[in-house]
Amino acid sequence: MKQNELKFLKRRRFNKKGNDDPLSGVANLFDIGLVFVVSLLLALMSVYHIQDFFNDKSEITIMKKSAQGKLEIIMKKGKEIKAYKVSKKIGEGEGEKLGTAYRLKNGKIIYIPEK
Repeated sequence: MKQNELKFLKRRRFNKKGNDDPLSGVANLFDIGLVFVVSLLLALMSVYHIQDFFNDKSEITIMKKSAQGKLEIIMKKGKEIKAYKVSKKIGEGEGEKLGTAYRLKNGKIIYIPEK
């Protein structure tokens, strides 16, 4: 009986059917690449705190500058997201001068109201 068992094991061990496929290793490389990409995305999300953007209770303010030099402010409060474009036009429209502000040498700012 022992010879029959050894004969079965030898025949099974050296039978290499199915291992002749040259593309069998490519599937493993694809799986490794997929795991790498997912782990990279998770690492980037944790570094830049992007997970806060998906939280309903968080408040986020982002200032973005485009290649043309235009500024944009993106604000998220709860589920509401608003985007504001910043312009360099100052004092457009009606209004009145309220006073003057000065910055001192020590860094303090003082305000003097208009009389």
